[in-house]
Amino acid sequence: MSLQQEIIKRLGVKPVIDVEEEIRRRVDFLKEHVKAARTTGLLIAISGGIDSAVATGLCKRATDELTQETGQPYMTLGVFQPYGEQEDIDHSYEVAKAFGLEHTAETNIEEAVDEMALEVEHSFKKIGKSRHLSPQGKGNIKARTRMVMQYALAFELNLLVVGTDHASEAITGFYTKWGDGAVDITPLSSLNKRQVRQLAARLGVPQSVIDKAPTAGLWEGQTDEKELGISYDDNSDYLEGKPVDPAVQERLESFYRKTEHKRSPIPGI
Repeated sequence: MSLQQEIIKRLGVKPVIDVEEEIRRRVDFLKEHVKAARTTGLLIAISGGIDSAVATGLCKRATDELTQETGQPYMTLGVFQPYGEQEDIDHSYEVAKAFGLEHTAETNIEEAVDEMALEVEHSFKKIGKSRHLSPQGKGNIKARTRMVMQYALAFELNLLVVGTDHASEAITGFYTKWGDGAVDITPLSSLNKRQVRQLAARLGVPQSVIDKAPTAGLWEGQTDEKELGISYDDNSDYLEGKPVDPAVQERLESFYRKTEHKRSPIPGI
């Protein structure tokens, strides 16, 4: 078995999907876990990108169906988490409106992140290494701060925190382990980016969101494809078992090997 085949098997990506079937399967998956955990619904952070938009649509269907089936109120809480002024925050609100979210909250992370970054820089001085925190390091603080706020809300409201992780991120390790990578449930995990787009079109994600360049929004001008040097089309082709340019294959597999620690549980002895 080639490494490509091993990766596809491990991440559970299908070469072709039935979109309606995948939506139904993932909505049922969410419903089962909400009931099993005895929670009152789901929390999804809506970044303004396509992944969180698709997750929002699935969550809203799941909690609406649970409310109808049980007669008890279940909620999908949409959380907006800008760092100061977020240029595309309108897209986050557009997603919430498109799916008719009744419950939303905004938690601005700027002050908390800046204070933590400052404390880290003070610590550098104490060990004789005066320097500013790198953009990547500060980006990791942003991801983890967002999760702290999500879990604070989820704990008080008895909700499961939903992640937007999918196979096209998992293969490259392009997420912050135990930051945006640590959630309660991941309804997109066996989809590649192309398949996420297919679900987005069927669910009714706003076209302005579908057309955006994918970004984690960790620093100005950052995009996933520029950061990784691989297009999501090539990434998706690889995960569907299709041949790709050897240079692309080598880059993807190199990322996969280097980021195994992000996909694995914390090791113990």
